[in-house]
Amino acid sequence: MTRQTGATVAALILVGAAAVAEQQDPLLQVTGRIDGGTVSLDRTALEALPVTTLETTTVVTDGTHRFTGFLMRDLLDRLGAGGDHVSALALNDYAVEIPMADFYDYDVVVAYRMDGKALHRADKGPLWIVYPRDDHAVLQDIRYDYRWVWQLYQLDVR
Repeated sequence: MTRQTGATVAALILVGAAAVAEQQDPLLQVTGRIDGGTVSLDRTALEALPVTTLETTTVVTDGTHRFTGFLMRDLLDRLGAGGDHVSALALNDYAVEIPMADFYDYDVVVAYRMDGKALHRADKGPLWIVYPRDDHAVLQDIRYDYRWVWQLYQLDVR
């Protein structure tokens, strides 16, 4: 996808988001090296991205869970993101820098549902960065566990 196409798609997402802005608060703010500067996306805009599902275990829950959301690389591509890493910030002020390569090497999902139920702030939501840890032995390492950001609300592309 070209940067121009990405910007056009991002603009369409934002127009759709603006139409319901009075009904919904933004869930995710993206800043930094993206087309158009700062972008705020509500649930409708995020759910308009191509939907993907991932089944995996986590280090903070029991058993295997089914996560539904969008691929981080899809969002970054549509926003024309450039840079080497993304700083992810959670509602509880947890922050971590994630190499941009992670999103292209692995199917990293930004989940808004777990096991068919919407994620809420009281239970890791409304957004959770989820790695396909069961699909790649290398991802079963604490370095990657730190990159699972729940209560995600901001991405800064650098």
